[in-house]
Amino acid sequence: FHINTRIKGSYVFSSGKNMGVFKANGFPEDVGEYYMLENYEAYSWTCHGRYPTNTPGWWGGAHPFNILDWSIVHNGEISSYDTNRRYIEQFGYICTMQTDTEVIPNLIHYYYSTNSMRHHNLPIEVAADVLTAPEWEEIDKMDDDRKEYFTNLRSIYNGALVNGPFSVILGSNKGLLAINDRLKLRSLTAATKGNRAYFASEESAIRIICPDPEKVWSVSGAEPVF
Repeated sequence: FHINTRIKGSYVFSSGKNMGVFKANGFPEDVGEYYMLENYEAYSWTCHGRYPTNTPGWWGGAHPFNILDWSIVHNGEISSYDTNRRYIEQFGYICTMQTDTEVIPNLIHYYYSTNSMRHHNLPIEVAADVLTAPEWEEIDKMDDDRKEYFTNLRSIYNGALVNGPFSVILGSNKGLLAINDRLKLRSLTAATKGNRAYFASEESAIRIICPDPEKVWSVSGAEPVF
C-alpha cells in the first residue's frame, strides 16, 4: 500500500509468497509467451481474459488481483464497491487499482488471515458467508440456529456484504474458493477429475483443458465450493 499510494507511477501487482500474478494487454497466447509461463510449475492456476467493463480499462486493472497469498478473478459487477471500500479501508487497507474487484481479496485477507491480531481468523466457509449473507427476509424464514448465525454475520460484518451480479474464484496456497452472488446472476461451473478440480464461467472452458471430467455441476448461489 505504501508503494502504490506514495510513489508516483509505481505499483505492486504481485506480492504473495509462492504466488505470481501476471498482467498484460494482449492476446492470452502472447501474454503466456511474453512471461514465459511454460517455465513455471504450480499446483493451482487462475486466469481471466478481459478488462473491467465499468471502471478504467488500464492494464493494472486486468485480472487477477492479488494481496499477499490471495488472488482473485471475477466475472460481473460489485455494486456495493463504495460501501465495501470504505469499510475495509477503516482497517488499513487501501484500494488503488481503480476497479471494484479488488475489495474482495482485501476482505477475505482481513477475515481469514492469521498474521495479525486484528485479523479475525474466521474459517474460510464463514468468511465466504460474510460476503454473500442472505437477505433479511430470507433469514427470518430460517430455523433458529441458522437464523442466529446469519443475523450475527449481517450485524457484525454489515459493511463486508457484497452485492451485485458476480462469480469469483479466489486462489491461495490453501486451495481454490469459488462462489456466486446469492441470486446466481452470473454463471459459475465446477468440475472434477481424479484429484483435480476445475472452475470456470462456462463448462466449455473447462472441457478445453479437461475434455472428459468425471463430474460437472453448476455452483449454486452463495454456496462456496472450496
